[in-house]
Amino acid sequence: MGNEAVLGSPAYRGSTEVDKSKRKFLIAATSAAGGVLGAAVAVPFLVSMEPSARARAAGAPIEVDISRIEPGAMLTVEWRGKPVWVLNRTKPMLESLEKDTSLLADPDSKASIQPANCANPDRSIKPEFLVVVGICTHLGCSPSPRLEAGDASGLGANWPGGFLCPCHGSRFDLAGRVFIGQPAPTNLDIPPYYYLSDTRLLIGEEKKGA
Repeated sequence: MGNEAVLGSPAYRGSTEVDKSKRKFLIAATSAAGGVLGAAVAVPFLVSMEPSARARAAGAPIEVDISRIEPGAMLTVEWRGKPVWVLNRTKPMLESLEKDTSLLADPDSKASIQPANCANPDRSIKPEFLVVVGICTHLGCSPSPRLEAGDASGLGANWPGGFLCPCHGSRFDLAGRVFIGQPAPTNLDIPPYYYLSDTRLLIGEEKKGA
């Protein structure tokens, strides 16, 4: 019979005890795996409560914390697969919007896309914060921020601050308004948005009843 254990023999009893021990281990391991699987299922369920990448690309609103954007600084977020800039404009930046408006192709943004509550020279709900889609209206390139005025920008002493499209040279001021004679036909688009609080924006939706 070789090395096989005989029923009732000490060797057989020993092998039975080993089998029982293995069975207990397998049951415990299976239970633990089930618990882990349950946790793994719970996490995606919670995550699914937030807008998915596909929903965001389709235009789902996004919430943005603006509390850490210092004056003169800009935050870039993504909405509908496009960059959206949130610029905290300083007092000198806002003052520059009132100068040389004759150099702008559409200073009142009559031919440009923007919500009704941004139909003002600042193109914003609150003057200090510009919320604008960072896509050139010419051929869809993304302009580069040249926020500093004057020679520091590399665009000459008369540059008031704004944005420069690297593809074909279109220039925009700090309200996203295009200058005369540029390839871009209209100002940069302003997306629908509103304030949830003093420090939080919801981009992609206008306030109901507004």
